[in-house]
Amino acid sequence: ERPLSARPQPKMAGAGRVWRVGALLLPPAWRLRAPGRAFGAAAGRGGSGGGRLVLGAAFALGGTAGLCLAARQRLREHSAAELPAGNLQLTLYQYKTCPFCSKVRAFLDYHGLPYEIVEVNPIMRKEIKFSSYRKVPILLANAGSPLQLNDSSVIISAIKTYLVSRRNSLEEIVSFYPPVKTVTEKGKEVVEYENKYWLMLDEKETKRVYPVKEVRVEEMKWRKWADDWLVHLISPNVYRTPKEALASFDYIVREGKFGTLEGLFAKYVGAVAMFFVSKRLKKRHQLRDDVREDLYEAVNEWVKAVGKNRLFMGGNQPNLADLAVYGVLRVMEGLEAFDDMMAHTNIQPWYQRMEEVIEKTGV
Repeated sequence: ERPLSARPQPKMAGAGRVWRVGALLLPPAWRLRAPGRAFGAAAGRGGSGGGRLVLGAAFALGGTAGLCLAARQRLREHSAAELPAGNLQLTLYQYKTCPFCSKVRAFLDYHGLPYEIVEVNPIMRKEIKFSSYRKVPILLANAGSPLQLNDSSVIISAIKTYLVSRRNSLEEIVSFYPPVKTVTEKGKEVVEYENKYWLMLDEKETKRVYPVKEVRVEEMKWRKWADDWLVHLISPNVYRTPKEALASFDYIVREGKFGTLEGLFAKYVGAVAMFFVSKRLKKRHQLRDDVREDLYEAVNEWVKAVGKNRLFMGGNQPNLADLAVYGVLRVMEGLEAFDDMMAHTNIQPWYQRMEEVIEKTGV
């Protein structure tokens, strides 16, 4: 099976106020306190009852797949990224509390790629007014000319391809991931991207990255699993109770880009709205009454797939599936759901190895 060819993506130039972030992570909250005691908060997807402010807060927390808390990061200065074959300047437009943005940051940090961040106001979204694509993450990459990359999995696949192979320009690589408009059962038009879990490599490059075919198939399977299933378990768990919902919105207001009145409104109205929205999400995704059980089962399924004889699914080093799963899970750090996951599943050794390797490679 071969990936489809595609038409080029349009070039887009971006502007906005930026702040810079580093690759290193703070020590996780679960290592600093007893399991079950939440500190910090999560964020989530808004319901209709909260109006535009709640909806904005919802967008800040994960887009269509569910909203959640992002890992706390230690800040440091970054310069424009320099790659072996030339300069690649990267600017990430994000909500700090978005799991899909967290995935992209985990990828960039692991590969030691410096990047600038533009934190987007989830209500007005003026920072991305240059783009017809209104979701985050958006990555502006300049490898000689400005180029806009949309969708977290497309961003990761395209940049990884560029790092491995220099036969094609980044613009040519991005053209292999064409946007396709589809209509859902409810009549809503959505945009999906072809080939987004593929790396566009020649035969020699493919064998170097994936020694056997099964390695590639496994990585693609679990990257898709992270997007299609794991992300959907976050919101029902972090908004499981009114207390957890309030903690979630307390965090996003403190860490997100909100005005004072916007933040107060989003925190209290949003917490109530998201508590009830989480119940609808539980029904939509056919989760159990105790949604923790679904989270535990999914996490243990991942650990089982990694196995006892590998440090990571990628072997001695993480592959793109490892980075995707880690990026999604770490958004719950500081929450009761995260503590419970650490206490009742087998994820902790793998998760700690991921933290350590990303911190080491990101220096």
